[in-house]
Amino acid sequence: MAKATFEIWRGDKDGGQFQNYETEVGEGMVVLDAVHNIQAETAPDLACRWNCKAGKCGSCSAEVNGQPRLMCMTRLGDLDLDSPVRIEPMKAFPLVRDLVTDVSWNFEAKKKVKPFKPRKPDAEDGTWRMAQEDIDRPQEFRKCIECFLCQNVCHVLREHDKHDSFIGPRLFIYNAMWEMHPLDTEDRLSDLRHRDGIGYCNITKCCTVVCPEHIKITDNAIIPLKERVADVFYDPIARLFRKGRR
Repeated sequence: MAKATFEIWRGDKDGGQFQNYETEVGEGMVVLDAVHNIQAETAPDLACRWNCKAGKCGSCSAEVNGQPRLMCMTRLGDLDLDSPVRIEPMKAFPLVRDLVTDVSWNFEAKKKVKPFKPRKPDAEDGTWRMAQEDIDRPQEFRKCIECFLCQNVCHVLREHDKHDSFIGPRLFIYNAMWEMHPLDTEDRLSDLRHRDGIGYCNITKCCTVVCPEHIKITDNAIIPLKERVADVFYDPIARLFRKGRR
């Protein structure tokens, strides 16, 4: 066992500062282990959200040395322990206390997305006929654990605070999950263009980089959705067709 120093943000919405804590670390430990040690040894009032400690609940999201990560999946062996390890809360959401942020906005925004609306069954027995490749396509988006690291790193939310007009990458893949479903008939493109602000995304792929589930958020969800919006609202032939149909 060796000792390492952790520089952890302490405070609330009214202010705070980084404080240094020293604790013993060993082989195989993750950042969350160190935080738990610090809570047990010197800072029992340190606020930290966590649940499964297996990278599947998304609760322990934070920034470790400036990088949005799950603390339970960030191994200390991959960090430079000769310098203090800096741990701070996510920047895109209101601070509650210490490492805990209020991410409830994500769930409120999610409620506004139109739910799944299936087409009528193809057969009298109430079943549908679908191609396997069409079924497989949206399955990737179901891997999301709602850690909101992608939301945190998105500059539209993090730096420009567009929470009132931009839903962010997590909710774009939620839209894509239904939009690409072979049975869905709901139209969400107008909402994506106007209310949800998909045009603000300039596809930097920073959300894809931080995703712990390795979902190709930009390539497989956001770009296809932007293409669908462009086809419907900006393609001159499509617009002429819609006018003629009306």
